[in-house]
Amino acid sequence: MTRLAGLLDKARADLEESPKNALGEERDSRWRGRRIVRVGSAWHLGVLLLTEDAVFATADVLKVVQPDRRGQISEAAQQRAELIRRCLLGGFRVGEIVHVGWEAIDLDGGGGPLKMHDGVPFVQLSSTGRPLPAESYLAEQVAILRQ
Repeated sequence: MTRLAGLLDKARADLEESPKNALGEERDSRWRGRRIVRVGSAWHLGVLLLTEDAVFATADVLKVVQPDRRGQISEAAQQRAELIRRCLLGGFRVGEIVHVGWEAIDLDGGGGPLKMHDGVPFVQLSSTGRPLPAESYLAEQVAILRQ
């Protein structure tokens, strides 16, 4: 077991009783149209999504709300509203947090926000920021989620 796999397993054990967020994926059907459906659940740890057997890089995080009529809104707000509408069509409940657009991270090859340097795992929060040691990052994110 690699050092990173051990850190992720410890985080899973520490989070066993903590709530998870939904993982959604876009589907297109001739009968039901475009919608976002539930494909699993994960613990949200900052830039990472952790499941029982995988880790993903986060992308869009949506809180499902009832649609409302608004006046002039930005294109970005219109796109978010459309994603939320698709979540409702896919069966998500109002108030649920749904992650869409996430990407699987290959723990052997690295990628996404997880990096290895001299055998030590790091988490890269942004393209310009300094990477943080994965051990302390995961410990902090687990503590935040357990509060």
